[in-house]
Amino acid sequence: MAILLVPGFMADDTLWDDVVPGFACFGPVVHADLRHDTSVEAMARRVLETAPESFLLVGFSMGGYVARAIARQAPARVRALVLVATSTRGDTAALQKRKGAIGNAAPTIAFSGLSRTAVATSLHPKNRDNDALIERVRAMGTRLGGDVFRRQSLLDRPGDLERSGEIRCPTLVVAAAQDQLRSLAEAREMADAIPGATLAVIEDSGHMIPIEAPQRLVDVIVPWLAAHADA
Repeated sequence: MAILLVPGFMADDTLWDDVVPGFACFGPVVHADLRHDTSVEAMARRVLETAPESFLLVGFSMGGYVARAIARQAPARVRALVLVATSTRGDTAALQKRKGAIGNAAPTIAFSGLSRTAVATSLHPKNRDNDALIERVRAMGTRLGGDVFRRQSLLDRPGDLERSGEIRCPTLVVAAAQDQLRSLAEAREMADAIPGATLAVIEDSGHMIPIEAPQRLVDVIVPWLAAHADA
């Protein structure tokens, strides 16, 4: 068995550093590469090209959209699915407007990483002055660079709530109670729509659960996967 981890917007493999040791019991950890493609479906196809034949699948935020596409494209290969701090809703009008501004900007403009304000918004209020956490998130974006920022910023994320019934593997939806980017209502909506899905809520964390509350995330995911991986 293996466990495949799919990161979120402008996040790299280091997003998972604090949870990987907890997942060791499920075999090799494989990291999805979302740097190259301009659609969720294309990202999913690329991941599947190099993924193990059979695997457990964990998707975070934007990676949750990709993980659901993976589960739809290759249902026989996904043993169980975990969706962390994500949604089935499409882009809002405000986000579409922001994408339009990015699309109209000169591609040669230097990219210096995500702003401190943008990163702080993704964190629990208690962590919004935590320089170490903020710089850890910013460093991921800086390593990925401006080309990836542009591609991922312009990525169309169509709502897929109506396709939830296509997901047939055991599914766990994990939400943060204080997530300012993805609401509990979105998590409940997703869990209700996916057949047989379970919802778990982690208290005292913002959107960046793998970094803000890694041990609590492990404590939720590992027992659930152990019980459902062979279902």
